[in-house]
Amino acid sequence: MTGVPGAHATGAERDRFVLAQRPARRALDPWRHQGVLIEPERAADGRVVQVATIFLTGRECPWRCVMCDLWQHTIQEHSPAGALVHQLDQALESVRRDGVRIEHVKLYNAGSFFDPRAVPEQDYEPLAALLAGATHVIVESHPALVGPRLTRFREALARAARDGAGPGLEVAMGLETAHPDALRQLHKGFSLDQFSRAADRVLQLGATLRVFLLVGVPFIAPAEQSEWLARSVACAFACGASAVSLIPTRFGNGAVEALAAAGLFVAPSIADLERGFEDALETMRPHTRGRVFADVWNLQAFASCPSCLEPRRDRLRRMNLEQRVLPAASCAACHPTPRTV
Repeated sequence: MTGVPGAHATGAERDRFVLAQRPARRALDPWRHQGVLIEPERAADGRVVQVATIFLTGRECPWRCVMCDLWQHTIQEHSPAGALVHQLDQALESVRRDGVRIEHVKLYNAGSFFDPRAVPEQDYEPLAALLAGATHVIVESHPALVGPRLTRFREALARAARDGAGPGLEVAMGLETAHPDALRQLHKGFSLDQFSRAADRVLQLGATLRVFLLVGVPFIAPAEQSEWLARSVACAFACGASAVSLIPTRFGNGAVEALAAAGLFVAPSIADLERGFEDALETMRPHTRGRVFADVWNLQAFASCPSCLEPRRDRLRRMNLEQRVLPAASCAACHPTPRTV
């Protein structure tokens, strides 16, 4: 196993480490999407809306973040022109067959939407035409790619709309943590100042901002995790985020396993996610109109007690929608300490 790069390693050394830990890549068809998830979400105006998250297949992100496993859902060659349009058309057709009225659409391509090798610019107009019935569209991007292509896609959405305004555009960016040393070692490819400037550009170009943060950040001591998560939430809202998503760091990309073996990562628990979510709701909501969400996908990977997994998952889902702390789930098997609300 390749040794974990030190705190002052070069970007090339971190690239080599990440690549050396990867399991075998599966071959994917660039003309097939990887699924559609329909779920409710609390919108910025307070309504609960139905959101279709469409997992598109496109080129791998050029940044090799140490904790990222999204490369497993990408291809190595450029996304063929028209392939993402075909994927989106097929995905939306499946939604229409189910008879669900969708207002918000998330286009998650496991990379950066504004990377022209991942999403060809000639696809903007046909993609926008398919999205004309939505009221809000969310895409992902690395901060370094926020710029003219955001404007061009936003203008394409407006041209495709019947009313000339088009759906609102939201850009999701992964800050992960406000801890500057951990951020550098995660190999994100930007500093806190660069992230802040990119967030300003998102807002100046007429889009809204969503920020992804990790719960259980490699390179941060366990005793400091709660404090740095709270500081990261505050940083995200200070950058103008209207939504912050808390995502537990997961095993599965090889590099995270290597970090754990080296004592540089401790996997988070459900309790860590609950505590971080509760603290964010209680401390940030009085000072911002933004929303905080806890990611409950594959929550069983962080569970130590199967008896209370589903009640705790359900509580987090309800807190996502209601944006307030709810009473903790009780469990006769593990006796979690109830939280006073």
